[in-house]
Amino acid sequence: MTDSNPAQSTTGAPNSLDFESRAPRRGRSWAMRSLLANRGAIAGLCVLCVVVFAGLFSSLIVPHDPTLRDISRRLSPPLSTINGEFFLLGTDAVGRDILSRIIFGTRITLIVGLASVALAGSVGLTLGLIAGYVGKWPDTIIMRLADIQLALPFMVLAIAVAGALGSSLRNTIIVLGVTGWVTYCRLVRAETLSVREQDYVLSAKAIGAPGYHIVIRHILPNVRASAIVAATLMVARMLIAEASLSFLGLGIPISTPTWGVMISEGREYIVTAWWVAAFPGIAILITVMSVNLVGDWLRDALDPRMRRG
Repeated sequence: MTDSNPAQSTTGAPNSLDFESRAPRRGRSWAMRSLLANRGAIAGLCVLCVVVFAGLFSSLIVPHDPTLRDISRRLSPPLSTINGEFFLLGTDAVGRDILSRIIFGTRITLIVGLASVALAGSVGLTLGLIAGYVGKWPDTIIMRLADIQLALPFMVLAIAVAGALGSSLRNTIIVLGVTGWVTYCRLVRAETLSVREQDYVLSAKAIGAPGYHIVIRHILPNVRASAIVAATLMVARMLIAEASLSFLGLGIPISTPTWGVMISEGREYIVTAWWVAAFPGIAILITVMSVNLVGDWLRDALDPRMRRG
């Protein structure tokens, strides 16, 4: 009499297909358990959810107009009430509400951070796959370009490119994307060099599979996890870079409320009105720390070597 369970062979051992179908579920289950055990990652996710919500619905939740100027309430300290209006974080040098500007600036910060990472990741991932899989002269050219860019400090190169292109949202994204691709390229290349020697890749070559098919179906899924982790951690770097460029007047135009612009405007009043620059700086600090905490958890969650059971 045969076994009625199709997932097991006649010897009672589980079928290999059963292991394959359970593997993704085991991975997701382990990732969830690791998240619940990591209080820092949970706190980081909560903060990022608040930041994303503020960015998506900033025009609906701001308590005051972030661009409205009123000299009568100039440099009001936190927890001030002026003409029946409450200002939780105070006002800046021209009477604009700091809390409203921080909330409104969240949208620009998220756009710059995510778009620049997407641009840098796309370029770096593509060049890394080409360099690692094709090798030979494409690998030599791409790696020499990467070495040349690494020889220049990141911010110095970003400032030079931003100075040439001018201040705008689009140019800021381009500057950060163009100057940030090297990290992804070197990481993906190293992973590709290892993966291309695996048996399943060699078998695909032996049966005549085209190169693009091997890269997309066999190599890319195995280097994707490392690229995702690098992208997550790179978001924090891009947030700081955008704030630095805006602080120097080379990023987002000063007419647009962003955290970097707010810090730049408040540096002249750091002694007499510390809150003008302090609260945007705290917003950057908390957001960057949250991204790093989530990135550390994601690195462990996507690493098969960290899984137990």
